[in-house]
Order: sequence, then C-alpha cells, then structure tokens
Amino acid sequence: MIVPRTSREEILQKLEAKVAKKEPIFIASAGSGLVASLLEKAGADCVNTFSGARLRANGMGTMAMLWPILDSNKQTFDYTQQDILPAMSGDAFVCACVNANDPLRDMITLIEQYKQIGVFSISNIGPSISYIDKDSQVYKVLNKSGITFAHEVAMLKEAKERGMVTVGLAFDEEDSKVLVEEAQPDVFCFHAGTTKGGLVGYDSGETIEMTAERTENVNQMCRDLCPGVLMIAHGAAMETPEDAQYMLNHTSVDGIWTGSSTERLPIEQAVLSTAKRFADLRRQS
Repeated sequence: MIVPRTSREEILQKLEAKVAKKEPIFIASAGSGLVASLLEKAGADCVNTFSGARLRANGMGTMAMLWPILDSNKQTFDYTQQDILPAMSGDAFVCACVNANDPLRDMITLIEQYKQIGVFSISNIGPSISYIDKDSQVYKVLNKSGITFAHEVAMLKEAKERGMVTVGLAFDEEDSKVLVEEAQPDVFCFHAGTTKGGLVGYDSGETIEMTAERTENVNQMCRDLCPGVLMIAHGAAMETPEDAQYMLNHTSVDGIWTGSSTERLPIEQAVLSTAKRFADLRRQS
C-alpha cells in the first residue's frame, strides 16, 4: 500500500484554519493501528506516536518507558511505520515523539528517516528528561552525564529548520520559557502531569480547576515570548470530555491533547464490560 504524504505547509494550513473558525485542535496518542484509525475517524487532527503509547497498549503505564526495557526511538519508529501509518487515510497527520537524548542516534538522521516514511511532525516527549523531578538525585546525575533538556530544544530547532511541524512540550514554567524562546515551536503543550483514571492512572489529587490555572499561567507567558505559537492542553486532571471542555472554557488554549483518555481508558472500560457479559453467560437448560 501507499502511505499518504503531507507537508509542513499543509499541516499548518489545516491547524490555522481550525483556529480561525474557533474549532479546537485535537491531538491524540495511539499505541496501535486500530486506535489510530478510530481516532482519525472520530476527528483527530493529529495522531501522535511514542513508546509510552505502545506500552499502554500492552497494559502498562506510560512511565514504563523510562525503564531500560526498550529502545524508545526504535520502538516508536518501527510501530509508526508498520502499524500506524498504514492504518490511516491521511485526514490526520502523524507526530512522532522522539527521545532527543538517545546517545546512539544522530537526530538529524532520525528526522530525515521520519520524513522518508511520511511523518512530517516531531515532538520532544518520547521520553523527556522532564518526567524526572528536578530536585532528585537521578535528574542531577542524568544532567551530569549529558542527558539534558537542552538536547530536546536543539532537536526541535533542527526539525523545524528541516521542514517538520514541531510540537514542543514542557512540564514547568522554567522549561516552558526556554523551549518556546529558543525552539520557537509551531505548537506548544504544557504537560500538566500524568493523566489520572483507569487501572494504572496516577491521581495527584489535583482538580481540573488547578490544572486549568497552571496551564493558563504558562500559556500567557509563552504567548508573550512567541505570539504565533498554537497552545494545547494536556494531562493531570483533564481526564474526561467534560474536563477538556472546562479547559477550553477557562484557558486560552487552541486545543487539547489526549493520551490515556482516548486510548487506555476507553479500551479498559469497553473490553472489561463486554468480556464480563460474555463471561457471565450461563446455560439455560
């Protein structure tokens, strides 16, 4: 089969057209071709791929990608090429989330490889050093050994120069400022935290009101630094469509990014409920 191709110009045109019509941009993660095709049919503008999504498809939590149990960039590249792209019609574009701190890969080569298979959007989230608490010993040791947020910023800058749509993510105000100021991404998402809910979701106790307030504080700062950047909300207490609606109503975001909310959670609910009905069947005679 032939995988549909797109371009940076076409992707940005579509996103900006939605914003002009005051329609929220919808980005969603997929760990399998089936989920990707369903997200596209449902109206997602972008399907993002990363090792955490693939691990979620296997019943693990997103944070499992931080353990040395897989080659994150190889996993993401392979399943993007083999599972995701062939399952999609081209109505939505694919954004690959790469590990910019991979010591065994040249990021320029990886960017060009993604373009060759039909992916024209890159993000720094898969995985990011930002998942590690800054005040932890692990974070300090990683930085000392050359695993830094600066590499993620540099990768985004390089990807944009090479014709990719860049989707930058950061987890706090400090990194958000650095990323937006230096990388000037096309899309910026403040990652408010791991999505709660379901069998393996982590609930920090934060309310949707708190998530919205933190997100908007960062958004206002970033808009001053880069007025044209598109802002996307993600994570923490934004679990349900109602939560996402609250974010759209109470922040200045241009759209939302779902991970577990449109992947792991609905699969858990649907499969468990339906399978239980089959398991509860009994002979009538």
